[in-house]
Amino acid sequence: MSANTPDLDFTSKGLFIGGEWVKASSGQTITTINPSNGDLLGDVPLANEADVDKAVASAKAAFPAWSALPVAKRPEYLVRLADTIDENADQLALMDAVDSGNAVSGMRADMKWTADTLRYFAALVTEIKGETMSREPGHLNLTLRQPYGVVAKINPFNHPFRFCAEKAASALAAGNTIVIKGPEQAPLSSLRLGELCQQIFPPGVVNIVTGDGMTGSAMVRHKDVHRIGFVGSVETGRIIAQEAAEGLKEITLELGGKNPIIIFPDADPEKAAATVVKAMNMNRQGQSCSSTSRVLVHESLHDKVRAELVKVASAIPIGLPWLEGAEMGPLVSQQQYDKVLRYIDYGHEDGARLLTGGGPPDDADLTKGFFVAPTVSDGVTPQMRIGREEIFGPVMSIMG
Repeated sequence: MSANTPDLDFTSKGLFIGGEWVKASSGQTITTINPSNGDLLGDVPLANEADVDKAVASAKAAFPAWSALPVAKRPEYLVRLADTIDENADQLALMDAVDSGNAVSGMRADMKWTADTLRYFAALVTEIKGETMSREPGHLNLTLRQPYGVVAKINPFNHPFRFCAEKAASALAAGNTIVIKGPEQAPLSSLRLGELCQQIFPPGVVNIVTGDGMTGSAMVRHKDVHRIGFVGSVETGRIIAQEAAEGLKEITLELGGKNPIIIFPDADPEKAAATVVKAMNMNRQGQSCSSTSRVLVHESLHDKVRAELVKVASAIPIGLPWLEGAEMGPLVSQQQYDKVLRYIDYGHEDGARLLTGGGPPDDADLTKGFFVAPTVSDGVTPQMRIGREEIFGPVMSIMG
């Protein structure tokens, strides 16, 4: 097994604003590392309020021409981006695997999903229609659908490229221009998206910035941003909702989840356990808002499901995420690693019984990374922190 970081052929060109690459006005940067071994991957710009203002101004200037394009024309740009993603899928998947820690096989699936989503929304452009309603003789009511203008999209680290591109598709299809913020923890592929968009879209239609929470806050509060989409934690979602409310902005929040999977007495224990582990999205280390981290199993199957769950979870191939065969890599950062281990400790403190995992895997090649083995605890109650709070890691709680 080679622990050497693959060459990603990445050099930061700056922020992608107005179809060009510009330096952050402060000159400050964020350092991104390989979570598998701590290797330095690069420095990306830390955009501040002035940089966000430039990006929004660029998007605002591009909006009239973009929104005025014929409905037969706008989809062509989305399809071209989809085709370009298909052509570069392997390279993009490798970049996300190295930068985020997600298994490269899952990141390849992300690229296909992204391209398919772009084509889907391209096909929907002609369906963006108003309605006419005849209320009574001599009167006609109508609705006219109009784009918002500048849309801000703030994205998480668990699908770095996919969410940056996919979450922009509907906004662009509807005639909006956009400012995208890549994830602070895994920003490289968001800038690579800028390189692809530079070849396809008119200047200013797509703008991409990198930065931290203050960057996102500047996007949310900007007077010329009228629509905001955010995927991430409940805590950050609350802040965005409060800041957006001050400007009466429309928002879409996709936040965390503590999802239950319920196993009924007529279920097959082996299939049930396999389904639980698959639904945990371990190719993203359980860092998924749809992970089935609460296992509610009928008492008649409890022992059998417990044994199978430990067996299946313990057999997941953990490894360097850019290598074929690895189905699970490291958590994205030291902060995330510490958080997951802290929640496992909470389980011990609250009386849960640890069945497997609970810490780093026993593998000398993985000691430099943020690896946590698949963890299963039993005897978890709804009152326990691991039974009610989202962990965003490879931790399953058997309840019931």
